Amino acid sequence: MVKMTKSKTFQAYLPNCHRTYSCVHCRAHLANHDELISKASAVSGAGQGRAYLFNSVVNVGCGPAEERVLLTGLHAVADIYCENCKTTLGWKYEHAFESSQKYKEGKFIIELAHMIKDNGWE
Repeated sequence: MVKMTKSKTFQAYLPNCHRTYSCVHCRAHLANHDELISKASAVSGAGQGRAYLFNSVVNVGCGPAEERVLLTGLHAVADIYCENCKTTLGWKYEHAFESSQKYKEGKFIIELAHMIKDNGWE
């Protein structure tokens, strides 16, 4: 649940009973494991290495969209950052120019270097 007051968004907390991913820099929750679409994302050019693709995220801000050529072709993407510590985490796919990549539109990439597993990963 996100609480709003005076146009300021406070940190959202995901349920403790679910496996979650958090910002490695400040431990703010980023995503529930159930929102994970793919672990097979390799990042090139824009990022630092491997990344995960998520259906939805929390505690994340979004910058302006720009066109970038990624490994899978031309996309319009917007950098995303942790709302708590302001670290750039990855990006949001705003538009895919190739029909085979349309499923990524509205989805989020978070680089593994910027997240940590929390809650129930035994």
